[in-house]
Amino acid sequence: MARLPEGPWHYPDDQISDLSLRDIAAEITREHLFRQLRAELPYALTVEPETWEDFEDGSVRIGQQIFVQREGQRSIVLGEGGQKIKAVRLAAQPEIEALTGRKVHLFLHVKVRENWPDDPERYRAMGLDYDS
Repeated sequence: MARLPEGPWHYPDDQISDLSLRDIAAEITREHLFRQLRAELPYALTVEPETWEDFEDGSVRIGQQIFVQREGQRSIVLGEGGQKIKAVRLAAQPEIEALTGRKVHLFLHVKVRENWPDDPERYRAMGLDYDS
């Protein structure tokens, strides 16, 4: 890397990624799911942004869908009495607030979608060609 020439910066100075804030927020939640669940549910879930509603007071309501492949995995993500998903929300919400600089109301929903990794629509939504 040290031998590569320095190139021009292709993004505005305040842009930290080519991902949208919605997608970055979903990745933050996904990271906290991995931290909370550890080996219980490795890589069998995904988080997708669902809603982003701005309020007049400057806060934002963010809804995210957590997809798993089987009903048993849904139970693991929720935890007994919803404690696991609550812990994930409590960990992810302040990090998303720091990223956005706004008060965040984070709502997480866990759904079963069998074979979500092989869903062509999921890839099209990300701007990718599934059949390539």
